Amino acid sequence: MNWRNLFASDSNMSPADVKIFMAEHNPEEYQLLDVRQPKEYEKEHLPGAKLIPVKELADRLDELDSTKPTFVY
Repeated sequence: MNWRNLFASDSNMSPADVKIFMAEHNPEEYQLLDVRQPKEYEKEHLPGAKLIPVKELADRLDELDSTKPTFVY
């Protein structure tokens, strides 16, 4: 998986659409990916979100499940 595919314009959803998706699916069915810096993550993050700072993303793609929808923030 290429990290740029995570940001493909044809797969963007509004925050409202993501909330609906999350409400209708089990957390095991999707991934939340926080690409901010560790201090920002420590201050506040969505429950269940995985932290991979954007600068590290290319080297850490193997930590993501390419078969699941991934919501990046």
